[in-house]
Amino acid sequence: MIKPRLDKILEHADSTYAAVIVAARRARQINSYYHSLGEGTFEEYPPPMVDTDSSNYLQVALEELAAGKLRYRYR
Repeated sequence: MIKPRLDKILEHADSTYAAVIVAARRARQINSYYHSLGEGTFEEYPPPMVDTDSSNYLQVALEELAAGKLRYRYR
């Protein structure tokens, strides 16, 4: 079972496909943020926008999407 629930995630995404793409891209950004902290460089990677106990970057990204913190648009 994933947390947050899928219905909460889909309130802020058009489809499951969009939710997967947005969450995967954000998880990569979170990974890069923590990696850049270890190197001592501070680039343009935003830190996580929700407080969570999880260390899984994809779960953090899904929680951000369910909280409405992520915005996306189609090209």
